[in-house]
Amino acid sequence: MIDYLIVGSGLAGISFAEIALRHNKSIMVLDNDSQNSSKIAGGLYNPVILKRFSEVWQAQEQLTLMNEFFAILEKKLNCKVDFKTPILRKFFSVEEQNNWFAASDKVMLAPFLSTILISKKYDGIHSPNGYGEVLQTGYVDTALLLNKYRDYLKNNNWFQKESFDYDALQIVCDGIRYKDIYAKHIIFAEGFGMHANPYFNSLPLDGTKGELFIIKAPELDLDVIVNTNVFILPLGNGLFKVGATYEWEDKTDVPTEKGKTELVARIKEIITCDFEIVAHFAGVRPTVKDRRPLVGTHYDHRAIHILNGLGTRGVMLGPAMAKALYENIEHQIPLNKEIDINRFLTKAKK
Repeated sequence: MIDYLIVGSGLAGISFAEIALRHNKSIMVLDNDSQNSSKIAGGLYNPVILKRFSEVWQAQEQLTLMNEFFAILEKKLNCKVDFKTPILRKFFSVEEQNNWFAASDKVMLAPFLSTILISKKYDGIHSPNGYGEVLQTGYVDTALLLNKYRDYLKNNNWFQKESFDYDALQIVCDGIRYKDIYAKHIIFAEGFGMHANPYFNSLPLDGTKGELFIIKAPELDLDVIVNTNVFILPLGNGLFKVGATYEWEDKTDVPTEKGKTELVARIKEIITCDFEIVAHFAGVRPTVKDRRPLVGTHYDHRAIHILNGLGTRGVMLGPAMAKALYENIEHQIPLNKEIDINRFLTKAKK
């Protein structure tokens, strides 16, 4: 019998797998490659919601844990995946400047918003009003991370590529049985695929489709991430990742002409040079209306758990939420009520 069977190897799944392994637990990970939102994600981590100038929930705690988590992973995988990179908010007016400095005076935002106006000129961007710098930011190369981590799991015989068959899951006295696998616990980290899961599909997971580009813009000279109505992330060699759109009706991972038109228009609002679309991606983010993850244990089956709903902030939330679930299972440390799935189950029972 193993300790954990984990279904899904996106950011949620690998975060839990890694934390379990660090505590000398035995694992097996199953995935069928049906969900790609983690792989195509921008991978940005940013402690401030710039549209509203508000702090991301538990931002400092998440960043501290995330930094330690990825530093250890980089050594284990022998590759760099975490890139500390400034995020600059382009100001379109003096009024936006004033709003920035007013926000930087708030106690919760002061550690994350620089009060020094950035007036550097970047080739390919016209910004007479300058930029504000968000602190403690960067991005994780999620595609590289997930591929390397999956290779690591395969090399240790901890990974099976297959579609999960819910009908084959049996509850036994000391855990679960799935085909020839016996485990004390099963963790469902399926992203938007949760809608097919009979144990958790009553939870209000609302997928939000996002589309991104890789563009080639040789005249654009950036060594920072620019974030306005889209982000522009330098990849090197004149290539940039740009995104993302937000679509609530279409739940497919197929790139659309509508998304393309929207992204092109937004890019042209920021840069002044020519660009070529090299690649166009789409994925469905696992989002929740109250903007909190879905973490917890099934009310009838104590061996069945969920780690989902990381939304647009998977690289920040993944390690923290995986740690919270692990400690809840192993040490009965209560989950924060804001992430516990009981917040919905309790309402349903009433």
